[in-house]
Amino acid sequence: MSLATTGHLAKILTENQEALLEGWLSTMLSRLVRRDKNAEAELRQQASRFIPLLIKALDKGSSYDIDNSNWTEVRQLLGEISAARVRQGYSPTETALFIFALKEPLFAQLRAAMADDAAALATEITETGMLFDRLGLHTIEEYQKSREQVILRQQQELMELSTPVVQLWKDVLALPLIGTLDSARTQVVMESLLQKIIDTGASIAIIDITGVPTVDTLVAQHLLKTVAAARLMGADCIISGIRPQIAQTIVHLGVNLEDVITKATLADAFLVALKRVGATVAHSA
Repeated sequence: MSLATTGHLAKILTENQEALLEGWLSTMLSRLVRRDKNAEAELRQQASRFIPLLIKALDKGSSYDIDNSNWTEVRQLLGEISAARVRQGYSPTETALFIFALKEPLFAQLRAAMADDAAALATEITETGMLFDRLGLHTIEEYQKSREQVILRQQQELMELSTPVVQLWKDVLALPLIGTLDSARTQVVMESLLQKIIDTGASIAIIDITGVPTVDTLVAQHLLKTVAAARLMGADCIISGIRPQIAQTIVHLGVNLEDVITKATLADAFLVALKRVGATVAHSA
């Protein structure tokens, strides 16, 4: 596969920038699912930046290899556009359209300029087509990378939101867990709990696993690690939400929780915690 330029593309782009820009925008806007003035203005601004950078990359060397350093600015712009499209909720197809929509008006200009040389025209259209296919694939790859980063960030935020540490009393904290407790989440749980212990000076932390669907050896180990970490910070832990089936599972697995106070409900654990810190709850008359 040839990666060498013939020089015609840069010339066509330079001499027909305005016509190409309008034709490109017309094609993009006709295929765009969401259309409003802001979207159109953004497309025009991005397209107006792209064409000069494309010309600059072509003028710098004699290669259509977009991995070449001559194409750095073009790749960076496509990365910026792809990241913006992810944040705005565009699909991969809509994002790749930014590149592929330029083919039609560009090919029309090439055919008009090189009508007298059919062989050269065929070569230029083939090479230009492959160039834009590579640019389109690069755009989709950047879109996927940006989307993965957004998903990872959202997962981290959800993980942090799903592990709130609540102060129930002056020296008593509660950490209600909902969902599966894996290694990554255990780290977040420990960090949140330890930081809250530091902030409040609490001496008791209740870890409530009522919302944890299953407890296996790994989950039990994660709980014990959290308990051990809290103890190192000067706080004892009570594990609540021990349902009959979970109790049976823990016994069957041979997990040693003998030195950890366990209770069936959060309310029971709270009463124990109050006694441990010297507080009492009395019914009003």
